[in-house]
Amino acid sequence: MKSFYSYSLALVFLISAGLTAQKSNDTLPKARVFKSIQTLKMGNQNLKFNTLAGTMELRDEKNKPIALHGFTAYFKEGAEKNRPIIFSFNGGPGSSSYWLHMGIMGPKRIVVDDPNYNKAAPYTLEDNPYSILDMADVVMMDPIGTGLSELIGDSEGKDFWGVDQDIRATSLFIMQFLKQYDRLQAPKYLLGESYGTFRNAGVMNYLLDRGYALNGVVMVSAVFDLRTLTFPPNDDLPYVVHFPTYAATAHYHKKLSPAMQAKPLETFLDEVRDFTENDYSPALFKGTRISDKEKQELAEKMVQYAGISTAYWSRANLKVKAGEYFNELMRGEGKTVGRLDSRYTGINENPKNQYAITDPQSDAISPAYTIGFLDYLHRDLGVSKELNYKTSAGVADDSFKWDWSHRGNIGWGTQIAINTSIDMASALSKDPNLKVLIMNGYYDLATVFYGVEHTLTHMNLAPEIQDNIIMTYYESGHMMYIHEPSMKKFKTDLANFLELTLNK
Repeated sequence: MKSFYSYSLALVFLISAGLTAQKSNDTLPKARVFKSIQTLKMGNQNLKFNTLAGTMELRDEKNKPIALHGFTAYFKEGAEKNRPIIFSFNGGPGSSSYWLHMGIMGPKRIVVDDPNYNKAAPYTLEDNPYSILDMADVVMMDPIGTGLSELIGDSEGKDFWGVDQDIRATSLFIMQFLKQYDRLQAPKYLLGESYGTFRNAGVMNYLLDRGYALNGVVMVSAVFDLRTLTFPPNDDLPYVVHFPTYAATAHYHKKLSPAMQAKPLETFLDEVRDFTENDYSPALFKGTRISDKEKQELAEKMVQYAGISTAYWSRANLKVKAGEYFNELMRGEGKTVGRLDSRYTGINENPKNQYAITDPQSDAISPAYTIGFLDYLHRDLGVSKELNYKTSAGVADDSFKWDWSHRGNIGWGTQIAINTSIDMASALSKDPNLKVLIMNGYYDLATVFYGVEHTLTHMNLAPEIQDNIIMTYYESGHMMYIHEPSMKKFKTDLANFLELTLNK
């Protein structure tokens, strides 16, 4: 009798717990999806897309709801379920995807007056002939804390805001989205920009380890080794890898001798690469052991390639940070050059400053992208105006803080110098069919092309898979898709990559 009584109590407890859990789930905010038909005229084609904009409930490995993940998906009307699908996102970390969305990936694009400052509204949205939607469906992802995404249940920002947390959450969304929308057999691609490439390198390995092999990964304005960007103390590497971009910038703004200016950009940069590798890098490695004569001679060569003055390079001990360079190059004209795109120039608010105060490229295009996208989101995609789209995580949550620790591939342990190229190398080695396309802007001072080149030559890939990484270059900056000749090349390069990687 006692045993039956105990069993009854346990049964009542389980039923009660189940009802409590059910009640708890019922009170969680629910995913909302807004449907529309979007069109795109591309050449002789009139394309139609069943479009979903909103959120999808994201669950953890134990099937517990943890977030509502924001997205916009474009599915070609009448297409088969095995049509290629591209998951696309920007970087930050903490940026929503509206830059790529309205710049190159979606059916509409924001028209900007590149490389000039844009006037206030109204802004022009037009059909995007450079979209890849004629070849693949596209899902624009907004990481947790951005876009329409929000935390639910017991989740906290720290569960998503970090290198490894972000890789996990992004991968969970992709796996669950493919299942929910019956696209498991579709050829699968990632396309990320900036920190999105850093994320990509981890996600491609995370997905592969769970049985999700990708057909290809696209890196737009890439970075994999954070040392190349952060100028750590006593580390020569960032100064070395930035120098070719300084040179490209000086060449663009005609700050060099007539002989240097006469050289085509790519020929000029090949010469700069040679100088950087064979003269500049060894000199920095000497540190204070470099002689005054050597230092003077090197400073004079640096002026030939990157402008400014011999005295400036010497005074800086041949090491100039990015923020210092783009504030110094045109200081005498009262101007500063862009970080995201050094073709852009703007008023130098305080010419006495060591570092630039603002980024002219960001100032020039941000209002057009922001207002143009929000109008498209609510008017064309039909998303409720009651919902607030967060362009970045810090806008709505001042507790946003990124955890930069990363365990990386097994055997490396927690990294001090954070580098996800280890993850990428692991994925490429485990799947020798996988290919990666890396798109680089010559005038990008945010993620420099020579930094990517250095990383790739230090990944220790087996010879037979080294050619699985394809590099393309553009005479523009971080967002090469605001420069029309680069937009055309972007589309051509991406289309060729899809053709190459589709398993036909």
